[in-house]
Amino acid sequence: MDIIDMARASGMAVILDGRIGREEYQSVCGSLSALQRFAEAVRQGTVQQSRHQKRTTTAARSA
Repeated sequence: MDIIDMARASGMAVILDGRIGREEYQSVCGSLSALQRFAEAVRQGTVQQSRHQKRTTTAARSA
């Protein structure tokens, strides 16, 4: 789950504020509705990860 890509896909603007060495510092801004879409995308991603982990664990136990 790439959080920056999720923010962009939700309609938020991602701005590169600076770079020090290998570290990048970014800001994210957008409307309240974009924030709500982002929160829903994070929730859905978490649910999908949880389901995948359960299937993987169940399959490993069955083998």
